[in-house]
Amino acid sequence: MPTILLILGWRFYFYSNERNEPIHIHCRKADAEAKYWLDVDAFEIAEAYAYGMSPADRRTVRSIIFQHFDYIVAEWNRFQELKDE
Repeated sequence: MPTILLILGWRFYFYSNERNEPIHIHCRKADAEAKYWLDVDAFEIAEAYAYGMSPADRRTVRSIIFQHFDYIVAEWNRFQELKDE
C-alpha cells in the first residue's frame, strides 16, 4: 500500500491488489476512511465509500484530492507501470 500523500493527518494511498479497478485513491485518518474514483477526462471525483467521516472531513479530503489531482494520477500511472514490470 504505497502512501503518496500525508496532509493534515490524512494518508492517501493505493492498494497493490486492485489491478482491474479504474483510477482511485484511498484515504484514512484515525478511524475515518474513504475511497474516491477519479475521472481524469472530466477532472471530477466520486465518493465510492466513506466511513466515520463528518461532512467537514469529506470536504477536506475532496479539496486535497482536487489540489493534488494531477499528482495522484501521475503516481497511479507510475504505480501501475511498476506493478507490470
